[in-house]
Amino acid sequence: MNIGEKLRKLRLQRELTQEEMADRCELSKGFISQVERDLASPSIATLTDMLECLGSNLKEFFSETDDEKTVFSQSDMFVKEDEETLRGSITWLVPSAQKNEMEPILVELGEGGVTEEVLPHEGEEFGYVLSGTVTLHVDGKAHKIKTGESFCLHPSASHYIENTGKRKAQFIWVSTPPKF
Repeated sequence: MNIGEKLRKLRLQRELTQEEMADRCELSKGFISQVERDLASPSIATLTDMLECLGSNLKEFFSETDDEKTVFSQSDMFVKEDEETLRGSITWLVPSAQKNEMEPILVELGEGGVTEEVLPHEGEEFGYVLSGTVTLHVDGKAHKIKTGESFCLHPSASHYIENTGKRKAQFIWVSTPPKF
């Protein structure tokens, strides 16, 4: 691990100059510069102080986390076919999204297809109809949503989506927190 480079990146993320960091840590600007260029090594106590000034700690600083994946291909996605209820499929667009704050899925509903009823929960839901027409049922009310239209709700009531049209419908559905 290149400690100096990692400290420099952390300092720059906090938008601090070497002089500002030195003042906060009660060190010299020259020492900060030498540490960042790996010409000097701070003691554990000094490194702890430096990290504290940068809003971090030893555990976070030395944890080796893999870079988070940003782009996903079709081979990363998980598809669940359901010919009985949905008469279509659900595609999880972001693998392991249940560990995130939101979960985007692509739902394909065949004619007469219906999603499972979602019970009231904290959070929000958003949907965008890519093709076809669907009906959003919320608290006994039906809302028809056509291609190019969207919905957004704070699910304080049970709800589900149904394809009442004569052709397949596709829509993106995003839930926070993950529900699917």
